[in-house]
Amino acid sequence: MLEVKNLTLHYGQSQILYDVSLEAAAGQITCLMGTNGVGKTSLLKAIAGVHPRSGGTIALDGETLGVVPSHVLARKGIAYVPQGREVFPLMTVRENLESGFGCLPKDQHMVPDQIYELFPVLKEMQNRRGGDLSGGQQQQLAIGRALIIQPKLLLLDEPTEGIQPNIIQQIGRVIEYLRDQGDMAILLVEQYFDFAYGLAEQFYALRRGQVVLSGAKEMVGRDAMLEAVSV
Repeated sequence: MLEVKNLTLHYGQSQILYDVSLEAAAGQITCLMGTNGVGKTSLLKAIAGVHPRSGGTIALDGETLGVVPSHVLARKGIAYVPQGREVFPLMTVRENLESGFGCLPKDQHMVPDQIYELFPVLKEMQNRRGGDLSGGQQQQLAIGRALIIQPKLLLLDEPTEGIQPNIIQQIGRVIEYLRDQGDMAILLVEQYFDFAYGLAEQFYALRRGQVVLSGAKEMVGRDAMLEAVSV
């Protein structure tokens, strides 16, 4: 379980997030939605430790997490798949996956078969450089790399962006599979409304750095959620 309470965040003198609170439970997909520039990516970065929060608390499985760097939080089980994938272009697919080993004990330095089962293309292309992959293949690699650390919390920032429809469907099936294992909380930022609404059980809508709507899918309803995230 992820618990975020009254989180604030600044970039220099500009405040981006205002007292944001949310929860994401293991075995569920929680979706964070909103138009461009409302603070969705900033919130994920704060949770992942990429950008330090200004205030508020973050707890994972009941443990309050300090304002610490991302590699410390990764060792505690927070995996972040950033917008734009950010794979290492000159490293092979296998080397990209192995870059996650730094968060694991030495006896766990292996790529689990499950990752190749979820994303067969990664096994086929394991000796190809990351920069030579298509956008959809890079997205699969980025998710596979995040799974190396066996996360308790998976943060996904717009995984469908710039991806062809058949790969979007495959990524959706993988996210559902990970949810159904029951031991991982998934926090999804997504602009593709139908994709997000079809996957998630819990929703939060952001506007101008604040939560303006939240709740379970059946309580919030499609029309209210769509209105909350429309321009």
